Amino acid sequence: MLRTDGIHHVTSISGGAQRNVDFYVGTLGLRLVKRTVNFDDPGTWHLYYGDRTGSPGTLITFFPWEGAHAGVSGAGEVAATAYSAPAARVMEWAESQGLESQLQERFGQQVLAFRDTDGSWLELVGSALEGTPDSESPGVTGFHGVTLSVRDPGATARLLTDVFGFETVGETDGRVRFGVQGEAPGRVVDLVEPESATPARLGSGSVHHVAFRARDDDHQQEFREALLSRGFNVTPVQDRQYFRSIYFREPGGVLFEIATDPPGMLIDETVESLGSELRLPPWYESARGRIAEALTPIATPNATPVG
Repeated sequence: MLRTDGIHHVTSISGGAQRNVDFYVGTLGLRLVKRTVNFDDPGTWHLYYGDRTGSPGTLITFFPWEGAHAGVSGAGEVAATAYSAPAARVMEWAESQGLESQLQERFGQQVLAFRDTDGSWLELVGSALEGTPDSESPGVTGFHGVTLSVRDPGATARLLTDVFGFETVGETDGRVRFGVQGEAPGRVVDLVEPESATPARLGSGSVHHVAFRARDDDHQQEFREALLSRGFNVTPVQDRQYFRSIYFREPGGVLFEIATDPPGMLIDETVESLGSELRLPPWYESARGRIAEALTPIATPNATPVG
């Protein structure tokens, strides 16, 4: 039976690039592990944040669209992205940052919900993991999971269980939880029904897509064949330099990606230098000067602007 190891990455849309870096590095405490461009629109940054090595299951990526209109919540979207963090640290961190947040209990765990600087919903799910984060970060250990807002949860549920190998974990307050076995981060998907049937509209603060993990090219091909046999319109394999990808719309309208774990973030930078320079795929290298000139310069704390 096919089974994913969980979430590979989440890709969202933001407004200004520097504001995005300031929040995800300076506030949330992630590492900027890759500065590249949107391969379909090389005039736009594609920024990757994650753990020290940019491991699958820790990666959140952004297309910063300067001046983008705000996204509109609705049906057919990733409504929230959740991280795991040491439970004892979560509230202390939120108070230190002055964030407007909501504390909930869900499936026996404390969940702190808040918005990033562009309005995207994030959650910190308290875990029993020990950690010694610095005083300015919540000690994020990787994804906990995502919440999908879909009009027909049953059809999405069948995709998760029949193709991706998720199992039903439980239900509470209209939320159905699915999990996949293993120790990797990002093994949870929650399904909720939207308050309105109006389709979500992409914009700043929206999640563009969620990607699930494939061990390698052969594993990805197995997923592609399984999806095609069920009538899904799946793209050919796309070379994303750090992984290979296929895309399709799940029944509720959310854009799903299946991304390979290899080759990873370290194929063109060392662990120490990750995220320090603009990296381009070979097919854009001849236009490096023009591309770099069009990008808004960005800097991470204590770093030199790149762009």
